[in-house]
Amino acid sequence: MSALTLSTSSATAQRADVVVIGVAKGAKGPVVAPGGEAVDKAYGGKLAATLDALGAGGSEGETTKIPAPSAGIKAPVVLVVGLGEAPGKHESYDTETLRRAAGTAARALAGTKKAAFALPVDDATAVAAVTEGALLGAYSFTSYRSSEEDGVGTGGGRKTAKRGGKDADKSKAKDGSRAPLAEVTVVGAKPRDKEHKAAADRAEVLAAEVARARDLINTPSNDLTPAVFADRARDAAKQHSLDIEVLDEAALAKGGYGGILGVGQGSENPPRLVRIAHTHPKAKKTVALVGKGITYDSGGISLKPVGHNETMKCDMSGAAAVLAAVVSAGRLGLRVNVTGWLALAENMPSGKATRPGDVLSMYSGKTVEVLNTDAEGRLVLADALTRAGEESPDAIVDVATLTGAMVLALGNRTFGVLSNDDDFRTTVHELAEEAGEASWPMPMPTHLRKGMDSPVADISNIGERPGGGLVAGLFLKEFVDDDVLWAHLDIAGPAFNESGPFGYTPKGGTGSGVRTLVRLAERAAAGELP
Repeated sequence: MSALTLSTSSATAQRADVVVIGVAKGAKGPVVAPGGEAVDKAYGGKLAATLDALGAGGSEGETTKIPAPSAGIKAPVVLVVGLGEAPGKHESYDTETLRRAAGTAARALAGTKKAAFALPVDDATAVAAVTEGALLGAYSFTSYRSSEEDGVGTGGGRKTAKRGGKDADKSKAKDGSRAPLAEVTVVGAKPRDKEHKAAADRAEVLAAEVARARDLINTPSNDLTPAVFADRARDAAKQHSLDIEVLDEAALAKGGYGGILGVGQGSENPPRLVRIAHTHPKAKKTVALVGKGITYDSGGISLKPVGHNETMKCDMSGAAAVLAAVVSAGRLGLRVNVTGWLALAENMPSGKATRPGDVLSMYSGKTVEVLNTDAEGRLVLADALTRAGEESPDAIVDVATLTGAMVLALGNRTFGVLSNDDDFRTTVHELAEEAGEASWPMPMPTHLRKGMDSPVADISNIGERPGGGLVAGLFLKEFVDDDVLWAHLDIAGPAFNESGPFGYTPKGGTGSGVRTLVRLAERAAAGELP
């Protein structure tokens, strides 16, 4: 990850390769945003007019590189990033605008060693937003690329090119892609101010853990089996002094985890259930996080059609988010107990695979008729939800790339929030907004439950096709005690970005849900759950 420094020196005095400033859309043309005043002065106060002449109006996501004047700025290049509409006279730029602008600039500066970000940072919240956006935007997944200095990698692309740090400028891939921005300086942030320092430190942890989730999601399924995923969790637990327990296939069979075993039995790579936990001696609340971890989803016997399975390595995004959130809680020292449950399996067709019409005996004791083996995520989650509930947490939140129906409802950038408590659903939605993650509260109409009635078992794993995302939520609700706060995040849309990058969001794995879960843990630590 990019190195980070805070600086109170002027933007014009920064010894960097590039200085980043913001420009907004004003009533009469582009307006240089706060933080860029000294740079504007170096251009004789004519920077806005110059940008206007170049066609740079300040639209969000717009970037313009211009050479620095021969005197007045130590950096040789100025990168101007659009912030969208300028706020009112007594208003500030909102945090997501700053986060996206910083991320856009960081992406545009791939291949650059050091950049100084002179964006509006009038308080610690703004410092956090710029820091977080810049570090998230500087992400790049290079593990399967051969750098020019290393030559062609072997072993399925497992040779890792260098990322970040002083050698970042050397790791240019054969395809011409460049290493991420190596060093970020946030101008105007005070390194000796406790609030500024704490905000930047938190942003640095969040960016690192979102990168952990992104790396896991981007790793091909041949290298990330359930057992390997569990090993990655062990490594993280050891590094950050977290508790961990891993149930292998034998332990799962002994414990009666029929949902996880039923999904994983068709694969040569057996399933796992991982419990990883951050505990604090002064914690008064416990939050359980449950993540769907299907390391590859072929659909099983109900095989996915061509065009729907090429990106199914991302079907473990929920488990990746949960792992990253628990590690974040540990690294931040949050005064709350956070337990993560990673339900890991590979859904493959074979002579041993679960068939449509089979009945599984779940960990809860309930039986499920499997009518569609491609509705497998809810089966592994059901076992993990029941197990998580046995520890009597104050709240349970599960995260999953669960249904295509949610993508159809909310698109590719927004996840759905369902809950057994309206206030809790609203809280999670608000926390997601605070974190900069788009979400939308969704209902759970009780009449849809009847569609899952089974003539041979307690419940079927699918119901009516219309409202499929809501039906999935109703299924999961069956495995959560009514007196426990529970929410379900369906991140099927935003978890994996198949289009071009935008803001601080890369193509591929996004780490969706991590920042929302961390905000939830922080809210619980403050004793503010509904």
